[in-house]
Amino acid sequence: MKAMIKAGMLAVLLSAGVLLAADFKVGVVDTERVLRESAPAMKAESKIEKEFSGRDQEIKKLIKQAKELQASLDKEDSKLSDTDRRNKERELTAMNVDLQRMQREFREDLNLRKNEELAIVLEQANKAIQAIAEAEKFDLILQEAVYRNPKIDITDMVIKHLADSKVDSKVGK
Repeated sequence: MKAMIKAGMLAVLLSAGVLLAADFKVGVVDTERVLRESAPAMKAESKIEKEFSGRDQEIKKLIKQAKELQASLDKEDSKLSDTDRRNKERELTAMNVDLQRMQREFREDLNLRKNEELAIVLEQANKAIQAIAEAEKFDLILQEAVYRNPKIDITDMVIKHLADSKVDSKVGK
């Protein structure tokens, strides 16, 4: 008799849980995809490329000069006096040191700017997710998941919302 009562109570609890779960709406967003494909992310990427293109060209020019100097040194090695060879080697060493410093500073500055711009894009994406959650009456939206059923993936909605909204006006200025 106790087993039947327990089984009956379990059935009632499970059916109540199923009824509650039926009203529970969940969505999942692939944040990495939003950061790659959304309009604000692409604008930020373009802005950063434009901002750093001058320094990138300067570094490429210095690399070319260093290679030319190395080739000249290799080609004329037997013709150069010891003093001239040492001077060219010092010049090449100084150029390589400058080049390494410039590349390191470039990477550091680039990473810093990327992080700044991505923080803005993430803030905009979070606002878009909140707007979608309220409009579509979601109970829970997750931004990272090991597995997501395509039925609950709302990444495309977020990307479209970002493209359609004026939220992305901060990026690109």
